[in-house]
Amino acid sequence: MANAQTVHDVTYDLLRSLGLTTVFGNPGSTEQTFLQRFPDDFTYVLALQEASVLAMADGFAQSTGKPALVNVHTAAGTGNAMGNLVAASKANTPLIVTAGQQAREMVLCEPYLSNRQETLMPLPWVKWAYQPARAEDVPAAFMRAYAVALQPPAGPVFLSIPLDDWNKPALGAAVVRTVSHRVAPDEARLGDFAERLNKAKRPMLVFGPEVDRSGGWDVGVVFAEKVRAEVYGAPLPDRVSFPENHPLYRGELPMTIAGANEVMRGHDLVMVIGAQVFRYYPFVAGDYLPEGTELLQITSDPDLAGAAPVGESILGDSRLALEKLLDAVTDAPHRATPAPLARKHTLPDAPNSPLTPTEVYSTLSAVRPVDSVLVTESTSTMAEQREWLPTIRSGSFYATASGGIGWGVPAAVGVALGDRARGVERKVVATIGDGSFQYSVQAIWTAAQHDLPIVFVVMRNEEYSILKAFALLEKAPGVPGMDLPGLDIVSIATGFGCRAVHADTTEQLAEQFTTALTAHGPTVIVVQTQPQMAHLG
Repeated sequence: MANAQTVHDVTYDLLRSLGLTTVFGNPGSTEQTFLQRFPDDFTYVLALQEASVLAMADGFAQSTGKPALVNVHTAAGTGNAMGNLVAASKANTPLIVTAGQQAREMVLCEPYLSNRQETLMPLPWVKWAYQPARAEDVPAAFMRAYAVALQPPAGPVFLSIPLDDWNKPALGAAVVRTVSHRVAPDEARLGDFAERLNKAKRPMLVFGPEVDRSGGWDVGVVFAEKVRAEVYGAPLPDRVSFPENHPLYRGELPMTIAGANEVMRGHDLVMVIGAQVFRYYPFVAGDYLPEGTELLQITSDPDLAGAAPVGESILGDSRLALEKLLDAVTDAPHRATPAPLARKHTLPDAPNSPLTPTEVYSTLSAVRPVDSVLVTESTSTMAEQREWLPTIRSGSFYATASGGIGWGVPAAVGVALGDRARGVERKVVATIGDGSFQYSVQAIWTAAQHDLPIVFVVMRNEEYSILKAFALLEKAPGVPGMDLPGLDIVSIATGFGCRAVHADTTEQLAEQFTTALTAHGPTVIVVQTQPQMAHLG
């Protein structure tokens, strides 16, 4: 029986069959038996901290549209990854997160590096957490993890695997299964939604991240044009699902209850497709809906349907729902096509020093390639980003879904790696605040090691501007820790192996950005900017 396959052999064969041949990780001692004899047809993406590991895998999975495999170090590594695990959960990203565990023979006495109550730690931010009862069950556990991660609503799962399992004899080849990743909506209920939309005098559409994730961008545009409705983006989006330069587009719905109510006023029907109702923050009291307005929601996530404070819901895939609705709704010649918004781009009369965020984004709008992808984590400049860098293509905007920071830099690395894996050549532009940049700064080392085509534009305003805005809103004076003096970001980026430069004027920014487009590997451009209060309406 010398040639009998081990759990390690069978699991790698299964991963190969499932297309999970890229492993994102940072190798700890309890993971080395999994990584031993690492196959030549697999790729190991090394990140220097597990928070970056998780976000890179998240960006990779979102770019490729397929599950990704993560390997972190027992309890400590899982703890490091938790913040970005929340983001992956909120973004419905299918990840298989694996962590090592001490040898089975020692777990009872809780040795060093054991993961106590291993399946509880990642909850509630994973769909399923499991440690196989036997070593022989490891391959089947991976198969179940893949199925659970992929099925709607997609999301991360967690496996804890004792380090001595990998060299144990396997029961035989793993069973490979396929599962659906779409659920069709109830047709009768969807027909009722269509009829109510047909009767509406002034409907309004809200498109959320699920539309873009489902591949529903194009049909969503045709649907909106057929019903002649104003279109809003869901508040605080992690994906954009409708072209922001389209005549029907009206911007993002405000983040507050009162603000959203004001925008919906005058519409007799609001249809929310692929989004929560709504991603509210901060708390500004008001009625959830104006009087005389009804709300209909379509989402693939039963938790989001259950959490909606108002309205009626259908569970189903956004793209499938839009395709069926497109056939069910009638042309609406009686309904006036909304007039396009007057979009005015206002620049300062004279250049500023330091630059304003408006000047930074207006400059980027002139030099950014049309087919580039934007990853953003500059929370105090979201309004300027939307004005000057509108998203006009599917799969070309990514932001954190959790509200935490430290996701954007490694996620940009993952998106670029995902583009490369699927044979797509495009620049990744990452607009990052100087505070956000520090959370996962080590991720730029991975970008440099893989020569990734990323331009990081770091806006150096020397403070947490978004937190100062919240302090004013919450009437909380005297909060410490809001300022960030003494950061030499260019030196830090150079030390990690990136090309790094300062840009103090719009001319310098345009020149350095244009140079970065043809440079080999990533560039970090640090722009000194004026602090400003973020709009929290």
